[in-house]
Amino acid sequence: MKHVAMAIIQHALQAVDPRAAVHRLLTREDNRLAIGRVSYDLASYRRVLVLGAGKASGAMAAALEELLDGYLDVGAVIVKQGYRVPTQRTELFEAGHPIPDQRGLEATQAIMALAADADEDDLIFFLVSGGCSALLEAPAPCLTLDDLVAVNTRLLSCGAAITEINTVRKHLSLVKGGKLAQLAAPATRVTLVLSDVVGSPLGVIGSGPTVADKSTPADALRVLDRYGLLREVPAAVLDHLHRPDTAAPEFASPARGSIHLVGSNEQASAAAASKATELGWRSMVLSTFLEGEAREVGRVLAAVGKEIRFHDRPLPPPACVVCGGETTVVVRGSGKGGRNQELALGAALALDGMEDVAVVGFATDGTDGPTDAAGAWADGTTVARGNGCGLDAAGCLAENDSYRYFQAVHDLITTGPTCTNVNDLALVLVW
Repeated sequence: MKHVAMAIIQHALQAVDPRAAVHRLLTREDNRLAIGRVSYDLASYRRVLVLGAGKASGAMAAALEELLDGYLDVGAVIVKQGYRVPTQRTELFEAGHPIPDQRGLEATQAIMALAADADEDDLIFFLVSGGCSALLEAPAPCLTLDDLVAVNTRLLSCGAAITEINTVRKHLSLVKGGKLAQLAAPATRVTLVLSDVVGSPLGVIGSGPTVADKSTPADALRVLDRYGLLREVPAAVLDHLHRPDTAAPEFASPARGSIHLVGSNEQASAAAASKATELGWRSMVLSTFLEGEAREVGRVLAAVGKEIRFHDRPLPPPACVVCGGETTVVVRGSGKGGRNQELALGAALALDGMEDVAVVGFATDGTDGPTDAAGAWADGTTVARGNGCGLDAAGCLAENDSYRYFQAVHDLITTGPTCTNVNDLALVLVW
């Protein structure tokens, strides 16, 4: 059954391969590049540039190089360490994620310089995918990298949703919340987005470097207050958010910019269900809006499995129910893990002793939290096998130590970097 789960996951990943996704959306005939009903005469521009950041931006850039062959002048994108792919004319910078580092700041300066140098005769393709928020970063003048590290570290461990986290990030940055596109005006701007946010709100994905921001510094302060962080973040951050000049600038020449979604969790979830059907399972996508505390979501998914086992609802076995989205984790312990591993461990406790039911949590980027695993498999034997290794499942969950638990019972899912990122997938399998 693990092989079945991996076949389903691999098919889902293929459906959101960034390179293939760009080629599906964009077509070229001679010197004309078409995106849907809009086309661009590449020969009419002084320069064509490719700029961007995110875990999938390298693969997206490689696809654009093929489509722009003979016209691409310069490219620069920032990828997470280890997510490098071969490119010809695009320089790939590697930087830290999920916490910004000095490499990211230096790479962002290079991208900002290229954007600022553009004029109305230039065409710029901006590539945005999951991870962009940490990788593409230029702190406001009164802030330092240490300030950003402190804020990001606390936001990522308090259980805040990505929409809330990025609301704060936008108001501490010179590139987020539409500021990068503003820097590139009056060039013609085309943004290609691979979504890693539930529901794919364009202004949230990657903190929206090319999307005009509607939030305010007061909104950012409310997020910090909601999670009890006003006394934990650096004073310089609070001082900056209380200044009236932190709002995003108005966009100049908005007609010269367009934004296109090239891939999302919805596509991956649909592909997963399709593969399960092909393999002989009854399948459905239950939701692509999965959110909440990871361990609690795991228990809910286990309940779905039980409903199928005992009442044949919403599908009779053999059944595969697919969910997509992104859960959160409030870090209370000192262990090691990720949201998908916590989801699986929560499910394991609820499934203890059940036969023929499993729950899988998987991060489509191949990286679940600060670990080398993408997720984990949980079934009715997981707790007993952990006991046999001298581990208490509930205790490990309390310590946020899901990685050590699943490593001991040999149920980690490890793929390495996938070079895509469309949130997480969860499978409920009943046979």
